[in-house]
Amino acid sequence: MFGKVLDFLDKILSFFEEWTLFVTVFVALIALFANVVLRYGFNYSLAWSEELVREVIIYTTFIGCSAAIKNRSMIKIDALVQLVPKLKIPLSFFSNLVVLIFAVMMVYFGWKMAALQVQTNQKTIIMQIPLVYLYAILPLMGVMMFIRTIQILYADFMEQRAAKSTQ
Repeated sequence: MFGKVLDFLDKILSFFEEWTLFVTVFVALIALFANVVLRYGFNYSLAWSEELVREVIIYTTFIGCSAAIKNRSMIKIDALVQLVPKLKIPLSFFSNLVVLIFAVMMVYFGWKMAALQVQTNQKTIIMQIPLVYLYAILPLMGVMMFIRTIQILYADFMEQRAAKSTQ
């Protein structure tokens, strides 16, 4: 039952991650390309395209954290695991526990930051995008990272369980 819920959440998160990252990067690429053509071809520059690219970099960085957890490509120092292979399971568990704590902190503090942006009603300088939209990425990323880490922990647990049953 728990595995089916995690599989369903995986499909939803994968769809969201892949498509939003694709669309945002594609839009930023087109805006940046148009700005380069206008700057060097017509000696005219679009001010908003650079701001858009900056916002897309922020978005892709935070949403990409969830995708990195799914693909198990988070940055890790594994020298100790290579020296003492028996520590792989406990260190992996510790690493995932730290990511869970970080995710909870991102939800909590990201929510507070987004709420502060609602109160102050700040907007980006050129495009006038309410900053609450950018800060709302933080708790969203925290929730997504939390779910992805739970999925990884569950997959590792099931893998260890299967390995023990075959011995």
